[in-house]
Amino acid sequence: MSGEILTERTGPVATVILSAPERLNAMNLAMWQGIADAFVALDKDDGLRCIVMRGAGEKAFAAGADIAEFASERFDRDSARTYGGIMAAALEAIQNCRHPVLAMIHGACVGGGLELACCCDMRICGTGSRFGVPVKNLGLVVALNEMQAVASVVGRATALEIVLEGRIFGAEEALQKGLVNRVVPNDQVTQEAEATARRIADGAPLVARWHKSFARRLTDPQPLSEADIEESYACFDTEDFQTGYKAFLAKEKPEFRGK
Repeated sequence: MSGEILTERTGPVATVILSAPERLNAMNLAMWQGIADAFVALDKDDGLRCIVMRGAGEKAFAAGADIAEFASERFDRDSARTYGGIMAAALEAIQNCRHPVLAMIHGACVGGGLELACCCDMRICGTGSRFGVPVKNLGLVVALNEMQAVASVVGRATALEIVLEGRIFGAEEALQKGLVNRVVPNDQVTQEAEATARRIADGAPLVARWHKSFARRLTDPQPLSEADIEESYACFDTEDFQTGYKAFLAKEKPEFRGK
């Protein structure tokens, strides 16, 4: 069906699909709400080790917000505030999810789609992928929390370049800007993203969650506290640490249980 957020599960890896292929997965209000609902639910799943987010098909990750919906859902300050609150909840649900989140990017990743991708922890795209936030042509600003998501990945100057020029640019430039982690041939995007998710899932899940938490803490300009440093040693009290180092010494593959 179109205009949905679909969730699939393969072992410890979940895939969240932005499904509106006939409009290049442009996001309507129900889809923004669906993203928030999906990630809140996935965050509570102790059996998960990685989440992949992708668009339906291979033409687009997401071509931004569905502009055709603006006349009914985003037409003045009050309606925009309501819409923006739902959109913000979706972005925050991805960022706050304790599991690593990987964006699998086929084709267009623009506007709100780029903001969604920036909320993920890693991004893999194809050589034909296209990026940009051309909202200047709509007389529309990127809200503060949305710009924060982009700036946290590429920095203030590059975030401003993206929104002020509003141009669409390719995968190699996205890689140079630090917007994506990896560029692969278009026909290898799914394979590479799935292999990356498996590598993440093979590791100790508690460690992955700690690393995600640590990386986010480091964006806070406040000095590290004693409690912050102390948390760095909590892994030594886990079953997974005992499993991991003993398996290494025995030259065996560890079987982590997330405990």
